[in-house]
Amino acid sequence: MLMPRKVKHRKIHRGGWSGSPATRGDKVSFGGYGLKAVEEGLVSARQIEAARRAMTRSIQRGGKVWIRIFPDKPMTKKGEQTPMGKGKGSVDHFVAKIRAGKVLFELDGIPKKEAEEAMRLASHKLAIKTKFVERQ
Repeated sequence: MLMPRKVKHRKIHRGGWSGSPATRGDKVSFGGYGLKAVEEGLVSARQIEAARRAMTRSIQRGGKVWIRIFPDKPMTKKGEQTPMGKGKGSVDHFVAKIRAGKVLFELDGIPKKEAEEAMRLASHKLAIKTKFVERQ
């Protein structure tokens, strides 16, 4: 699974959302087809890996996949029976903070129908709504 090798701060604040759509990474840059986020949210490293596996299984050794997001935000979790207080929990997993309009994955080297199907399978693995887009 994806995770940073080294982080400046082990635990960070959750942070808010600006509400504005993505301006960087909102166009298909590498491949011919892309999977674009329609809403904002958090996508975990496990979800990214599951989506990648679904796509690569679907295209079967044809084409190339680009992952345009990286889970660099640590999420903490406290123990099951821990009472209130006693500080912040330990780091449990990493997530990528996604804005609406961000291109998450890209594909190239396969026909449009196959790419659409691969992206559909990948979209079922993610926690946010997405849409299939083509390069302009």
